[in-house]
Amino acid sequence: MAPHRVAVLALPRVLPIDLGIPTQIFDARPNTPYELTVCGEGRGGVTTSTGFTVGVTAGLPALARADTIIVPGYWDYQRPPAPEVTAALKLAAGRGTRIASICTGAFALAAAGLLDGRTVTTHWASADDLERLHPRLRVDRDVLYIDDDPLLTSAGVTAGIDLCLHIVRKDLGAAVANEIARELVAAPHRDGGQAQYIAQALPEPTAHTLAETREWALRHLDESLTLDVLAGHARVSTRTLVRMWRQETGTTPHQWLLTARVNHARELLEVTDLGIEQISTQSGLGTSTNLRARFRDACGTTPTAYRRTFQRGAPIAPASPPRRS
Repeated sequence: MAPHRVAVLALPRVLPIDLGIPTQIFDARPNTPYELTVCGEGRGGVTTSTGFTVGVTAGLPALARADTIIVPGYWDYQRPPAPEVTAALKLAAGRGTRIASICTGAFALAAAGLLDGRTVTTHWASADDLERLHPRLRVDRDVLYIDDDPLLTSAGVTAGIDLCLHIVRKDLGAAVANEIARELVAAPHRDGGQAQYIAQALPEPTAHTLAETREWALRHLDESLTLDVLAGHARVSTRTLVRMWRQETGTTPHQWLLTARVNHARELLEVTDLGIEQISTQSGLGTSTNLRARFRDACGTTPTAYRRTFQRGAPIAPASPPRRS
């Protein structure tokens, strides 16, 4: 694979968790082409928002060589970045470089004028500040991330994981993205349109949740998973199921299952030689016609074209996965 250079721009008082997300996901692996550089306004160290210093290996010229630039959140987001930073981001955008922000990193992109006229997102607690300081953009407060190619923005903290895995999925397919997600013990795919902030308190660890039912559903995607079936597994009423599902995931059972089924179909297209009808059945999408329609809605292409792009050394089609009741 041709190298793909990823530059993570650590601005002064960078948020440590936001910096850690892209450096972990885009670190070099045998099955990825990413070459990672952490850069700053100059070589040396950058002080984080919590006071410790992290080293950077390059200065702003690294942005000119990058194929993808990621700007993590930083504490002093209401102050414009240094003019050299905004100038470097503008030049990169002018070359068509893909640029993504995590959390308050969107403020740096906005200060460079890159988000004018666009709908973007950021951490829900900073959304008002972003619109006030940059009135030529619009903030969507109810999503995890927005892909307005070549500019991408995400909400706070863990939404950065969703955004970075989304980028990997676009570049290398679902199988590689899911493998990295398993390494991180992260959800393999949370749809960008999912709510970033759920007002209800999360359940206590000892409280009844639907996590076990969702895990069970992922192992039974080829079955008819109606509300009654899911509620029966969770031992709750259908009304309670829908309410709890939305509270815990920010979406409906139907939409969650559709996303899971399309994602499973993507992985089957990449790593098996199964026919389209077989994949339609195993993913629970029913027919090849439905698979093609859902696939085009979600991925903007056909299953066959997707397979040509992402299939790598497909092994003999495996048997159906083992079931655990």
